[in-house]
Amino acid sequence: MSRQTSKIIKIKKNKEGDITDVMLENEIVVPINHAILMAKEGRIDGTIVVRGKDGGEFLRNDPNSDTIDAISALPTFQ
Repeated sequence: MSRQTSKIIKIKKNKEGDITDVMLENEIVVPINHAILMAKEGRIDGTIVVRGKDGGEFLRNDPNSDTIDAISALPTFQ
């Protein structure tokens, strides 16, 4: 049985500018930490998990895809 994958289409940021949630193309909203786990499992198309200088993990679009590089550049939702 194969896992269904999806793409991130929008993001939600807090007042500090940190991404808190993402909206998938099926319009399901998931917290960023859940989206990171989904990406690690290969369930989000075109997205990879990278480790920042502070040791925290964040999402980035796969450099081999032709989409926007930074997830933070995606449209936002409320």
